[in-house]
Amino acid sequence: MIADLLSNFWVALVAKLLLVALAIPLIGMVVGFGEMKLSAKMQARVGPYFAGGRWGWAQLLADGIKFFQKEDLIPRDADKPVFKFAPVVVMMGTVALFVVIPWGPGLIFRDLSVGIFYALAISSLTTVGVLMAGWSSANKYSLIGGLRAAGQMIAYELPLVFSALAVVIMAGTMSMQGIVEAQIEAGYPFVILQIVGFVIFVIASLAELSRIPFDLPIAESELVMGYLTEYSGFRFLFFFLAEFANMFSMSAIAVTLFLGGWYLPGIPADALEYLGPVILVVKSLILVFAMIWFRWAFPRVRQDQLQSLAWKWLIPISLANVILTGVFKVVL
Repeated sequence: MIADLLSNFWVALVAKLLLVALAIPLIGMVVGFGEMKLSAKMQARVGPYFAGGRWGWAQLLADGIKFFQKEDLIPRDADKPVFKFAPVVVMMGTVALFVVIPWGPGLIFRDLSVGIFYALAISSLTTVGVLMAGWSSANKYSLIGGLRAAGQMIAYELPLVFSALAVVIMAGTMSMQGIVEAQIEAGYPFVILQIVGFVIFVIASLAELSRIPFDLPIAESELVMGYLTEYSGFRFLFFFLAEFANMFSMSAIAVTLFLGGWYLPGIPADALEYLGPVILVVKSLILVFAMIWFRWAFPRVRQDQLQSLAWKWLIPISLANVILTGVFKVVL
């Protein structure tokens, strides 16, 4: 029924625009609230609990309003056009990622034939925005943070692509919807045979998102706040909103590739049209929970350790996984 309704071009266009406009701030608030509560629990911090009652649910909303009230400052020597456009580039990458995420049978903004590589290419756009922010700020700490982000992107893009390539070989398609359908046809999620690829994909995603233990572009203990040092007000908020939304979108891509996406065994096909988005969101939030848990469970790695992990371990292992998957596909 939903798919039939969305078959109308104008209805589908308006629905998609509204969904993206509402989904990204909502997802950012949910993930941000989860990070706030989980970090407080793990670090035994009471924190504010009056904003919104016992759970302090309105604290994040209050923080968002606070950012919009702050003065928008731009450094005197900054490259002003690039400085202003960097948060927009980051947000554009975030919005574009949602285009190819399949939410259910027929529920996808655009089922591209090269959907997975579109998603991986667009995910790099966020790092480009970070590099723009660091370079244009006229601040040495920001510049170092931007260069670190570029180094991470180059190092961890390869294992990210290789781990996804192994799934593409198994599915026989690069369509995100097709990959989910291939897992349904196979009768098992690809993570069973691609557990190595799944682990590598999650680690590389953390590095792409600059999350601890790979948050070297920020590294507040040594770079003040890295590429964010000179940003304030709503531009500063855009970076954090994009980070939280990207945590969900990268988790949704991992769920689609390895965990069956919107499909769950035992649920009738008719019900999946309505329950598919719920299943995808629940699976994705479990991975988001893991990302938040990693942040408060592991220390930050050094720059040499970050590069060594990628070039000496993840890239060779992911490449070997692609070769073995190809052999397995040809033989069987």
